[in-house]
Amino acid sequence: MTGPLTSPEEQRDELVEQLAREIQLRGLTTPAVHFLQASRPYRPLGANAMLFFDPVLQGLFGGGDEFASEILADDAGIEQLIARLEEIDEETTWDA
Repeated sequence: MTGPLTSPEEQRDELVEQLAREIQLRGLTTPAVHFLQASRPYRPLGANAMLFFDPVLQGLFGGGDEFASEILADDAGIEQLIARLEEIDEETTWDA
């Protein structure tokens, strides 16, 4: 997946892309964006908020996706994921 010479930013970019594609494949792009935006007030709670929302997160992002938890633990990763999901949604809308 990632080589020894990849930077943390490159790793995050790759994880965001994988997660965004998983969400798109499940047809949950719009609900995921809304959920992530609505969860902004809880982000300072960090891991505790993620435990609270775990059932919802598993439904949206899949229970076995390790990369999902890595992205969701990082505020910059969440913002990047929201932006990527919005891009994917726009691309899909224009392709239709």
